[in-house]
Amino acid sequence: MRIGMILDKTFPPDPRVENEAISLVKNGFEVYLFCLSYGNEQKEEIYKGIHIIRFSSNKLIYKLSALAYTVPFYTWIMTPKIRLFIKKYTIESVHIHDIQIAESVFRANKQKLPIVLDLHDNIPEIMKFYPHLQKFPGKQLISPKNWKKKEELFIRKATKVCTVSQEFINEVVKRTKINREKITLVPNTILKSFYTDYSFDNSILEKYKNKFVILYLGDTGLRRGLLTAIDSVSLLKNEIPELKLVIVGKNTTDKVLINRIKELNILKFVDLEGWQDVGLFPSYILSSKVCISPLYRNIQHDVAYANKLFQYMSFAKPVLVSNATAQKNLIEKTNSGLVHNEKDAADFASKVLTLYRDENLRNKLGENGKRFVEEEFHWEITSKKLINLYRSLKIN
Repeated sequence: MRIGMILDKTFPPDPRVENEAISLVKNGFEVYLFCLSYGNEQKEEIYKGIHIIRFSSNKLIYKLSALAYTVPFYTWIMTPKIRLFIKKYTIESVHIHDIQIAESVFRANKQKLPIVLDLHDNIPEIMKFYPHLQKFPGKQLISPKNWKKKEELFIRKATKVCTVSQEFINEVVKRTKINREKITLVPNTILKSFYTDYSFDNSILEKYKNKFVILYLGDTGLRRGLLTAIDSVSLLKNEIPELKLVIVGKNTTDKVLINRIKELNILKFVDLEGWQDVGLFPSYILSSKVCISPLYRNIQHDVAYANKLFQYMSFAKPVLVSNATAQKNLIEKTNSGLVHNEKDAADFASKVLTLYRDENLRNKLGENGKRFVEEEFHWEITSKKLINLYRSLKIN
């Protein structure tokens, strides 16, 4: 089967898209990836067995994509590109990555090919937290309610749906009333190579060798809960003299984090490392004592867990997570960490102290997480459901 993946972004990087495509190729499928180009990238190339087909875009089209379900200009622009892609490369089934470009795909699908809708995130819920939707003109022009209606329409129209957690599946089935057999769990897990084939960066290990490092990896947007971790530092600094909160990542709202750090006068206890190459993540994790995901609770965070959790667990590190439902359920099921109440710096600090004072507990929780990833929850295992989904598709 020749699968046409549709991504309205540049590629690479996108770990989920890449992992899915490579797994499908390894299992005998051909994968052609429609993606966008904003520069002088090759229009066509083969990347790790994936046929990459790039279509030119620009800043105006990018801005119009945010208005995809306010005015249809973006859909009008993308539909003929996708129709050409499907025809030129004799695509036999279509795999849509998220909903932004989904309407264009359904309009372009004149051949009535089977369509798999891949929900990476609950985008209508995440949108509510975008900074540009909090002010004029985004707040007036972009309606998360419209996006949710479109998402539900696409879920019903798709041949199959896949998404990232059981909690997300439960929410979608309850909201849209689709048959549970229509939706498949394909979680964002890590490749085995992340924890079996990596290199050390001695400068990072040396920098933190005498510190009690609390580590966060990934996007640092405010909904990720880092203000809770920062506030906890002022409560912990006298209890843990060697404390260091290390944040590896970035977001446009980082100035809010920086201002809070300055207000609390805790600059020497917090390292904002900015975004770093993923190849350095193992060294940061190995330098840490506790790894965190202090998400604020909302509909999206309650039904999804971040890939960082499995990165942490794969190196036998105990995790401290907020009580956002999906990650709480995961950590409690695997007994691989502790759970704090969202937005509660005192409870966060209390849990850190529990881990600080009990090295045996840290080791036990860390080993439980490592065992879970190795035996049940790395990509080579969890991707099997995606392969079976495609084997079950019928082509007219």
